[in-house]
Amino acid sequence: MAGGRDTAGSRAQQGSTDRVGAICRALRRAIVERAVAPGDRLPEDALGERFGVSRTIARQALGQLASEGLVELRRNRIAVVATPGWDEARDTFDIRMGVERIVVARLVGSLDTVQEAALHAHVDSEEAAQRGGEPGSIRLATEFHLLLAKLTGSPVLERYVGELGYRCALILSLYSRPHSAECAVAEHRALIAALAAGDAAHATALMDHHLDAVAERARIVATPPRDRDLVRLLAPYAEVAI
Repeated sequence: MAGGRDTAGSRAQQGSTDRVGAICRALRRAIVERAVAPGDRLPEDALGERFGVSRTIARQALGQLASEGLVELRRNRIAVVATPGWDEARDTFDIRMGVERIVVARLVGSLDTVQEAALHAHVDSEEAAQRGGEPGSIRLATEFHLLLAKLTGSPVLERYVGELGYRCALILSLYSRPHSAECAVAEHRALIAALAAGDAAHATALMDHHLDAVAERARIVATPPRDRDLVRLLAPYAEVAI
């Protein structure tokens, strides 16, 4: 009997963890695609309503995103999309560059044909997304770097590249200027070629140049007023998550 209760409790805990993870993935995507912007409030009750979960589950998801630097938790349980300062933004890109040099060192000359094909297929998706507008392009460009980290087989690198990549995407939504996504696509293809060729120096230089170019595309700009109906804005992300 006790064993049955333990099993039921474990299933409930796993279900709760899965829901938290699903909400985190949905909110990360909403932030990267600029459905929600830096400084936007993320009320627990609105998130619970949108995702069909309790306020406790919503609070746990916000706590996870806060630990990743994507959400700021303020007094009275008020959560908002993070608004990194300019110095923090530059530091984030610099740290990301250092971490992704390690990714390059792990992958250079070691890609097999399946991995190389997966990278090219992803860049094909980036190219196709150019026709759909910038938000989708930014997300796919970020996920290209996550795929590189995943291919190293290191959970630690995958975790840190993911957190830094999403924070950089948040920064771009705050300090940004118009640019062509074609640049990122061309840079990604050149990087794949250098990794496949085993040219460590060239691959590292390409990664440095690419990330530095992304950082330089950021600047402080005025943004027009936006619809702030959180429940409506998150509708497409909730449908995917739950």
